Amino acid sequence: MNVVMIGAGMVAQTHVLALRDNTVGARLVGVLGRDAERTADFCAAASETLGYQVAPLGSMDAVLDTDADGAILITPPDARTQYAQALAKAGIPTLMEKPVERKLDAARSLVDLYASANVPLALCFQHRTRAAAQVLKAKLDAGVLGDIVHVELRVPWWREQAYYDAPGRGTYARDGGGVMINQAIHTLDLGLWLVGPVAALQAMMRTSALHRMEAEDIAAALLTFRSGATGVLSATTTAYPGAAESITVTTTKGRAHLEGDHLRIDWLTGEREDLSPEAASETGGGADPMAFTHAWHQSILEDFVTSVAAGRPPIAPPSEALHVHAVIDAMERAARSGTTVEVAQ
Repeated sequence: MNVVMIGAGMVAQTHVLALRDNTVGARLVGVLGRDAERTADFCAAASETLGYQVAPLGSMDAVLDTDADGAILITPPDARTQYAQALAKAGIPTLMEKPVERKLDAARSLVDLYASANVPLALCFQHRTRAAAQVLKAKLDAGVLGDIVHVELRVPWWREQAYYDAPGRGTYARDGGGVMINQAIHTLDLGLWLVGPVAALQAMMRTSALHRMEAEDIAAALLTFRSGATGVLSATTTAYPGAAESITVTTTKGRAHLEGDHLRIDWLTGEREDLSPEAASETGGGADPMAFTHAWHQSILEDFVTSVAAGRPPIAPPSEALHVHAVIDAMERAARSGTTVEVAQ
């Protein structure tokens, strides 16, 4: 698959490394960025990394004039709709960075756009591809751990003020919110993928004295899952110096604790299993938001390419991304009202 990348921001280099190491024949043919000089410099560096020429593209028309049969869309969410519309109209399968859009209704509109055009769309929820997460998913789906009773989601991350000093970051107009839609969205998605959808919740969202920003840097929620299980979510970018996010699932047969790419299961029989891979990676929870391996993006890219070729759903389909958006939307409504709210279907 020949792919174009639209956007050349913070995560673009991670995608270049994923393309360099991919095993399914994906090639980057061009990059469209907002700043022509920066895009040219980025493409020169990418060409050196990849060992072949990557063209800087000056417009969406130039993107459509390439021989690309896939796209990686990584713009900020406020600059996404026009490109998504053009890609869907042209029939170009798209791998999109999170979030889909800033608000739930806008996210639904983009997903409907691709569905109406019958064009594949996949989301970069790469935490689903972690080895330990895959092991836990298989055990939960097979019923090995019994019924899920309670779930704890924790994102104790840290961001310096300089991070939020970048224009638009942490605002509703560009990003759609703060810690939930920008950082904790990955852990929330992973938790929902593992244990199922949320039916209703209570929430609190605040901006602390540690950051000057419009949206929240602290969020918490009490969750009721459709299965009847309960849950607690705590997410922040105020937890200096930052630590790995974690998901703990209590079941009728034991307790599974997933922290970064480490998995430990404590069985009610007294046995303990450590199912972590040999080499674990940082997860970007500290001051450097890019301190994580590109291997997860490589896996999500490879899944995207093979899913398009096989005509099967990707590991992170847009329908499930919309439920993540719906939970964040419900948290915002619950935080404003101080009441329990139902999560939109």
